[in-house]
Amino acid sequence: MTERQPHQFERGTDGPKVIVAGLDGSDSSMRAAAYAAGLARRQGAVLALVYVQPVLSAGAALGAPVADTTGEVAQGLVDEIREATHRVKDTWDVRWEFHTFRGDPYNGLVSAADELKADAVVVGASESAGHRFIGSVAVRLVKAGRWPVTVVP
Repeated sequence: MTERQPHQFERGTDGPKVIVAGLDGSDSSMRAAAYAAGLARRQGAVLALVYVQPVLSAGAALGAPVADTTGEVAQGLVDEIREATHRVKDTWDVRWEFHTFRGDPYNGLVSAADELKADAVVVGASESAGHRFIGSVAVRLVKAGRWPVTVVP
């Protein structure tokens, strides 16, 4: 029979290293990003802010510069994040990155979390009434069971 060795605590090695926050410009996604920033700061983790650019079918995109529009949304989000981090730089500092992925929000966030080796995912609660019936991105991420998921109202 082997004798159990006492467990030694490893300071600084526990906790998430990469926290992914889904961002689409909605109020709930901005609150989720702020919450994730606080988690990242306290844990010393990298905050990976992810915007998923929608891909529309060719029929829906006829006559509309979809790629340009979603690119402008992404650039607007980056500008807003940079401004916010500049305002609080003397109070606290967070290491953050901004990533864009293409696709539907659920698959885009799954791809982002896999590619960035996320330890946790933070998203805003859906603001759409229709999601009560068909399931929101947040619910689908929780059901996937691949990462701890925090849903911010």
